[in-house]
Amino acid sequence: MASDNSSMANLVNGREPVPLNGEPVVKRPRESVAQEPSLRVPKEPLNKVTVVLGAQWGDEGKGKVVDLLAMDADIVCRCQGGNNAGHTVVVDSVEYDFHLLPSGVLNKNATSFIGNGVVIHLPGLFEEAHKNLQKGKGLQGWEKRLKISDRAHIVFNFHQAVDGIQEQQRQQQEGKILGTTKKGIGPAYSSKAARNGLRVCDLVSDFKVFEGKFRMLAKHFLTMYPNLNVDVDSELQQLKEYAEQLRPMVTDGVYFMHKALNGPSKKILVEGANAALLDIDFGTYPFVTSSNCTVGGVCTGLGVPPSYVGRVYGVVKAYTTRVGVGAFPTEQLNETGDLLQSRGREFGVTTGRKRRCGWLDLILVRYAHMVNGFSAIALTKLDILDTLPEIQVGVAYKVDGKALLSFPANMDVLTRVCVDYETLPGWGCSTEDARSFEELPLNAQKYIRFIEDFLQVPVKWAGVGKSRESMVKLF
Repeated sequence: MASDNSSMANLVNGREPVPLNGEPVVKRPRESVAQEPSLRVPKEPLNKVTVVLGAQWGDEGKGKVVDLLAMDADIVCRCQGGNNAGHTVVVDSVEYDFHLLPSGVLNKNATSFIGNGVVIHLPGLFEEAHKNLQKGKGLQGWEKRLKISDRAHIVFNFHQAVDGIQEQQRQQQEGKILGTTKKGIGPAYSSKAARNGLRVCDLVSDFKVFEGKFRMLAKHFLTMYPNLNVDVDSELQQLKEYAEQLRPMVTDGVYFMHKALNGPSKKILVEGANAALLDIDFGTYPFVTSSNCTVGGVCTGLGVPPSYVGRVYGVVKAYTTRVGVGAFPTEQLNETGDLLQSRGREFGVTTGRKRRCGWLDLILVRYAHMVNGFSAIALTKLDILDTLPEIQVGVAYKVDGKALLSFPANMDVLTRVCVDYETLPGWGCSTEDARSFEELPLNAQKYIRFIEDFLQVPVKWAGVGKSRESMVKLF
């Protein structure tokens, strides 16, 4: 038996080894082909990114949460969207409005990074910086601490013009619009998907080559929209000037993030634009944005492996708002809605449009949690509810008297839902001076506990005012 075992051991897949090209077969001990033990042990990421995402239809106050966390961050990143998003940050009584720049650009010790998933309108970027520079000292030196991925796509002026034309066509053909910001975001992402878009790396490389591609792209849109007003030569001249200003900021985004994640200890923050219910895949389609603004967009929009994603914070307004058209189950077209709108100063940062207002919809937020896996919640604008004697919270959807088990994909179904509400007592006093959970009124504490119990996610912060100091840390 021993000799049989020995002969079997010399077989490879049940056969004698065959010499290759006349060379003798070399029998190597198994140990020589084994990998080093250290390579067999999964490596834990040295640094992980902390992510801040909107959990409703946007306008939840993400900028304030990002500003709070960015105070001691080393890198603050934008991963998707464009200047259709708007974040307001108040520092030293100065109100800054950001659309393309990460809110963390106010931290002079941090690097701000615009990732490959962002579509960039260059006139909008520089105009935004200029306007905020005039407001206060917070943005001084911004260009020295901003990095932009060379793989980010560019929004051109004709993309914005096409955005407006498409909205007009929808109105004429179907009698309804999507309610876009007309910032060219959808058409720019369309160019990206059609593979005729142009990226930052094209602009800062050989400009003659870029010019040829730009003219072809402009011609493509002029063929589709004959009435489109495009001044190709003027825009090319403007882009040539921007290329020189942009060049020092441009970097290989994948390599930049790889070094940040695998180098010395760093705090890396990712600021999501828009929100879960505006996600192109998971939002209330077609009334959505054109990018993935859920947690998966962090990986694709920055080149970050999933294992490097750490804590994910969902930002939830203490009630619900929505800009533009689309289903809104808990909307209050009454005095309550008017009160929330006026007390909350609910106007879009980008468009100035009045926001629609309604009660907190926990079915919607739970759905956002299913997609994103929130580590904790930041509950903003709690103080707007201070004067209400009673507060309602949406806790279930029904259609034709039958409860829905999940958030519906079909918008025709969502427009028909009836909402079951839980009525909670208000607290009838100001929360603005509270700086801990215990300092909040008892009924405000109960409101927070109710949200936590329903979502099975802890509320880490509660916002009771406009400044970063008004974000009360609860644990």
